[in-house]
Amino acid sequence: MNDVIKNIKKEIKDGETIVVATSGGPDSITLLNILLNIKKYRIICAHVNHKLRKESEEEAKMVEKLCTSNNITYEYYEIKGYKNNIENYAREKRYEFFDKTVKKYQAKYLLTAHHGDDLIETIIMRIIKGTDISELKGFSEKTRKNNYIIYRPLITVTKDEILDYCKNNKLKYAVDKSNEKDLYTRNRIRKYILPELKKENPNIHKNFLKISKSLEQYENYIDKNINKEKIINIKKFKNEEEIIKDKTIYDMLKKAYEGNTKKIKEIHIKDIKKLIENDKPNIKLNLPKNKVFIKEYDKAFIKNYEEEKEYDIILDKEIKLPNKHIIKMIEDTEEKSNNVLKINSKDIELPIHVRNKKNGDKLNVKNLKGTKKVKDIFIDEKIPVEERKNYPIVTDNKGEIIWLPGIKKSHFDVSKNKNYDIIIKYF
Repeated sequence: MNDVIKNIKKEIKDGETIVVATSGGPDSITLLNILLNIKKYRIICAHVNHKLRKESEEEAKMVEKLCTSNNITYEYYEIKGYKNNIENYAREKRYEFFDKTVKKYQAKYLLTAHHGDDLIETIIMRIIKGTDISELKGFSEKTRKNNYIIYRPLITVTKDEILDYCKNNKLKYAVDKSNEKDLYTRNRIRKYILPELKKENPNIHKNFLKISKSLEQYENYIDKNINKEKIINIKKFKNEEEIIKDKTIYDMLKKAYEGNTKKIKEIHIKDIKKLIENDKPNIKLNLPKNKVFIKEYDKAFIKNYEEEKEYDIILDKEIKLPNKHIIKMIEDTEEKSNNVLKINSKDIELPIHVRNKKNGDKLNVKNLKGTKKVKDIFIDEKIPVEERKNYPIVTDNKGEIIWLPGIKKSHFDVSKNKNYDIIIKYF
């Protein structure tokens, strides 16, 4: 443990306030004992009672007693009301508590007792389940989160070394018997796979750590070439190397799912890549948890799925539209663009309506003989499919289309001869 102590002293300055995640097991008790022996920090012990085992109450009291006897500040939290995925929910609530504790004491570090064996187990689990290469690094010795650093000083040592430390220093610790059950993948890896690996190489944890650090370096390098925006530029994307394409999509999915990488499957990345390479200008792909990937001409992005809502509003003076634009009656203007319509009330049946599109909509386009499908006009003008859903269509009371704001005017526009008494503007 000498190297661990040396690294801690090098990383954390004297007098720093640090929060230590302490379950009461041999790993966290070892870490706490090492920090107490260094005697240079203000230690805040953060204990989470998961309330999943009858021994939990006893373990919480044990950790509290240890803190009291060593004059350590003790912060306690109980997890209640578990949801579907117990493991994910527990982790989420645990780190919410750690975040609050770090903020409460203005600490710069959160220390956890993850060790070398944990790293091996994590990497093997991710290989078994399948994941992006960036996740194969497992976890790092240090991770920056918000305004503090998560530091894992025991990452260079094994579980056996930790148990030997506890034995040699006569440390009391709690034993979680659920870790012995074959119910969980991690437990099976720990019981059956890890011992075989250590037979081949007792220091295999060092090799895994080396691989993990190398993958982290590769990822950092690739990250410099990745588009960090929420929108993919299709033309640029198509010219990238495959690894950059995959990482760009993975990062976009990771942002969309707020870091929950368990929602991201390899098939999603493959399907999205195919969709981007598809020659169709407008196409979309439904993703888990009401997300949808959308390709619109020269861009692609992920958004929450929204049901199409029909609207039909009578225009009085002003309407705030679902597409965040405004249609408004105005007094007068010299503007001649497609954002302004000038009509004579005698030519149409009032009142004027503003609605979204319907199948079969046609517009008698100004200066064009005959009608043209609104759908075709949208395609010609390269209006993205998602925008078409709520795009405003202005009609008279009989339902005849008199204007596609900002796109095309109908033959009802009489701005040239100035024989008009209604002026509408699209903002």
